[in-house]
Amino acid sequence: MQNESILVVAAVIFRQRGNIYEVALFRRGPGQTGQGSWEFPGGKVESGETEIEALWREIKEELGVEVKIGGFVGETHHQYPTKKIHLKFYWVQSPVFSFALSEHDAVQWFQPRLIDKSILSEADRPIIEQIEQDPRFRA
Repeated sequence: MQNESILVVAAVIFRQRGNIYEVALFRRGPGQTGQGSWEFPGGKVESGETEIEALWREIKEELGVEVKIGGFVGETHHQYPTKKIHLKFYWVQSPVFSFALSEHDAVQWFQPRLIDKSILSEADRPIIEQIEQDPRFRA
């Protein structure tokens, strides 16, 4: 087992519908690690990339869209049986809400306070409380 954490970035894609803000969760598709669990999309930061560059690249690869990356949301640390990850989340705006899914088989929009954390990947669960603290989601 390795001791060093793998740096991973994830997108909290949000939209506003009327006076309600929602975030997008994506379900890991068949054959993917963690298949069937819901997550915020993203991936590993490669050597020579900044976190923002890595997140932009991952979203383009996984969802087929070019996004605008905003501020930092928060971070979690998670120990899987074979690896340890340091996961950093960023607010992301997408110009479209129709995604070309490559690693996921579904997308669904949620008000953060209504998310059943048990459907989320273990590493993503702790960030929900930080998302809920954002003023947009307190209405």
